[in-house]
Amino acid sequence: VQLQASGGGLVQPGGSLRLSCAAAGSTLDYYAIGWFRQAPGKEREEVSCINNSDGSTYYADSVKGRFTISRDNAKNTVYLQMNSLKPEDTAKYYCAARAFSDRCDVYGMDFWGKGTQVTVSS
Repeated sequence: VQLQASGGGLVQPGGSLRLSCAAAGSTLDYYAIGWFRQAPGKEREEVSCINNSDGSTYYADSVKGRFTISRDNAKNTVYLQMNSLKPEDTAKYYCAARAFSDRCDVYGMDFWGKGTQVTVSS
């Protein structure tokens, strides 16, 4: 499956962005989809995940209450709505897929898309 992340950009603190992860080559129905981010000099970290069975979601503590992950299986796309953005959210954001799984893991994803840059700055 090929994944394409988009929707990044430059936004002021407190602003919002919606990232999209579009898939080609396979339906996303059988994959857990995760959003990860990596800032310069830091390790890649899991931001959010949505599983492939009941739609359960996971959020890192740093984004709980501000970010929302959702999936539209008809469009084969997963979204990450990011509100109340902070400068510390600045990073390159990646989406990734893990087959037949209810969980995401930065070391266990099967497919990765190219990232999209999010910069939060005034």
